[in-house]
Amino acid sequence: MDYRLATEQEIEEIYNIVQQTIKIIYPKYYPKEVVDFFCNHHNFETVSKDIKAGNVSVLVVDNVLVGTGSFVDNHITRVYVSPKHQGKGYGTYIIKTIENEIVKNHDKAVLDASLPAAHLYEKLGYTTVKHEKYPVKNGVILAYEVMEKELHQTDTTINYDGKCFVPKMNSENGEVDGQTLFTYYQNGNILWAEYSGGDVISGTIIGTVARDGSLDFQYQHMNTEKQLRAGICHSTPRVMSNGKIELSEEWQWMTGDCSKGVSVLEEV
Repeated sequence: MDYRLATEQEIEEIYNIVQQTIKIIYPKYYPKEVVDFFCNHHNFETVSKDIKAGNVSVLVVDNVLVGTGSFVDNHITRVYVSPKHQGKGYGTYIIKTIENEIVKNHDKAVLDASLPAAHLYEKLGYTTVKHEKYPVKNGVILAYEVMEKELHQTDTTINYDGKCFVPKMNSENGEVDGQTLFTYYQNGNILWAEYSGGDVISGTIIGTVARDGSLDFQYQHMNTEKQLRAGICHSTPRVMSNGKIELSEEWQWMTGDCSKGVSVLEEV
């Protein structure tokens, strides 16, 4: 994945992603008048102006532009992921990357959340500070949330916030493999993660990050046989020559036979 500043040559592609997302997703939450308002609000001229001002970035995966995000000062704006690429953690990755830039100069991030996005922002630690209503056409009212999140600089050598990992090796008694995607989050020295794919339907992690970047956490997941599995893990990081992180893990089940194992994860 490559999250970088947008170029003027990408204006039309970014505009199309924004408009397509609004027209496909927003009608599930809003009446036509509100959908039209958002389309007009994010018109071609506005998107073009923001890109030329250097306020817009894009997420590129396998040479495909899948999403976009913007911020001015500590205000996050216009985060959109193409509908056919949603559900893969790309929106979270964009938001986390923006937060990592904002925290360099501010201790708080703010945003206006539409109904389709409010749940994601709550999941990422944002809280509603104000309920706003804005009149649009035909007496229809647009309702949205003003949300904030306290940001904290980390004093650990590695910041895992927004990073994604996949296993490249695991013991036979493990249940994750190359089809399992882990998305990590970090606030201070607190770490949490979500993972799914392969034999795992849904899983979560909660733990801590030591000053040297090593991890200690508990994990739990539901596998494809509908069994609830849980365990503990110690993970040691290594920054590879390409700048990506490799995690060498020693883990033990707390359910079943309580067997031990080792695995290696690589950042993607």
